[in-house]
Amino acid sequence: MINDQAIPLSVADNQHEVLMQLEAIIFASEAAVSLARLKEAFQNQYTKPELRQFLQQLAMLQHGRSIELVETAQGFRFQVRAKYRNIITQVWPERPTRLSPTLLETIAVIAYHQPVTRADIEQIRGVSNNSQILRSLFDWNWIKESGFRELPGRPALLVTTPQFLNAFGLSSLGQLPPLQDAKEAFMALDAHAPKS
Repeated sequence: MINDQAIPLSVADNQHEVLMQLEAIIFASEAAVSLARLKEAFQNQYTKPELRQFLQQLAMLQHGRSIELVETAQGFRFQVRAKYRNIITQVWPERPTRLSPTLLETIAVIAYHQPVTRADIEQIRGVSNNSQILRSLFDWNWIKESGFRELPGRPALLVTTPQFLNAFGLSSLGQLPPLQDAKEAFMALDAHAPKS
């Protein structure tokens, strides 16, 4: 019996093994995996730029497959390619339902105007806030409080979180659609957002 560790791996074999380990880590994770976490998994053997190169190679290996490796604000994950979403919806019709227009409008106001207070949201939307909508956004960890405005009552300032970006398949706020009609933009994002 030959011991696997007794034979040194060639550079190509080692690189392939790293790619397979990265694939296994990301595939097994329930959430996106950050570069810092991957670096830690490899016991700091590789720098972040080196890991990024490996991840680019891993993404290229997925070419022509039904899944793709994507980077979100929280890290890297595998997801079904957009062209296969209809078949997935047919097989699992209980997939997440579409977000309500009111919720989309509220999250759009926060995303595009952050940091905002509840009063700012009401003023921009022209209607009073539904506390259940904000509660849902907090429960999903799509928004959080980030300080207070220096006004009487010190209202909390609301901002979006990396989980919000992740839910819409974005890696940064810079990827938000242009602000022409935020509600329409978010409805379009919601329709194309990865459902994991």
